[in-house]
Amino acid sequence: MIDVIALRFGPVALFALAPLLVASGEAGAQSPKPAANTILISGSSTVYPFSKAAIAAYAPKAPKGVRFKAEAVGTSAGFRQFCGKSILIAAASRPINSKEMAKCQANGVRFLELPVAFDAITIVVNPANRFAKEISTAQLRTLWERKAQGKVMRWSQVNPSWPNTPIRLCGPGKDSGTYDTFNKAINGSETNSRQDYTASEDDNVLVKCVASDPNALGYFGFDYYQANRNSLRALAVKGLRGSVIPSVSSVQASRYLPLSRPLFFYVNDQALKSNPALRSMITATLEQGAKVAERAGVIPLQDSTYRLVTNKLYRNVLGSAFGGKLPIGLTVGQVLERSFDEHKRPQFR
Repeated sequence: MIDVIALRFGPVALFALAPLLVASGEAGAQSPKPAANTILISGSSTVYPFSKAAIAAYAPKAPKGVRFKAEAVGTSAGFRQFCGKSILIAAASRPINSKEMAKCQANGVRFLELPVAFDAITIVVNPANRFAKEISTAQLRTLWERKAQGKVMRWSQVNPSWPNTPIRLCGPGKDSGTYDTFNKAINGSETNSRQDYTASEDDNVLVKCVASDPNALGYFGFDYYQANRNSLRALAVKGLRGSVIPSVSSVQASRYLPLSRPLFFYVNDQALKSNPALRSMITATLEQGAKVAERAGVIPLQDSTYRLVTNKLYRNVLGSAFGGKLPIGLTVGQVLERSFDEHKRPQFR
């Protein structure tokens, strides 16, 4: 179903994604430094619903006096916390980059990179928009690249058949892994983006930005679209595999390219060895991975793949399989293949 490389993981089961209430505003707020008995999962707003669902699933098994808490500050901010030794689990919507790896190494932070789900970066408009049904990667580049700033301001400049009306843009801020991945996939560089748009690391802000304005267009993680699909409409993206609507099946079948991507937990290795509650929580999350992903509204891996990730945990495979680079345009199977097999090379032994 996926492709030849992914066949060894077996056919992927489809899951009905349960709605998730995300409009509480909790996802974007940074909390005070957690208490000593609180284990914080901090980072990506896209992974935040998965983190919350994982905590809820583990709560009945949590040791007395130990509390897990999730926080959404953006992937980059999460890695700064993680490599600075202020958190034990970083939630990330992209792999760790080379500068972040160097920071972790300098601070003596060793880690495990654990894929937990997949995502589709979703292009959304207001439901009142009746003319835009699909958008190509070339049109997205016309709209979002740096040189469009202050110049591409109307829908007709993106597609001549669209109205000559103003367009309002809503997108992630610079600390977001979604920002990095989208700009690398669409504009060729993580930093090649216009800046004259409503930006936030809190996806709830972006949801409201699009939902409140008939002239708006935005992009963010699939789970926030799923949770708010009554007030948003997703566009098909014409990319590497034709015009494709983001969905569980299109991502699992490796058709929604280049805007599908893996989601990760990065876990402090030293803490895993010394903190039984942390290890128990991570193990329980992987054992229930598909159910946790379904509850969170993200795109699950299959059960057998979560077992492979659990094996990676048990074998204590350290470091990143991506060499500090974003895996743009890879199929689901290729990403998983790299994540599980790259450690066989000498530098990972």
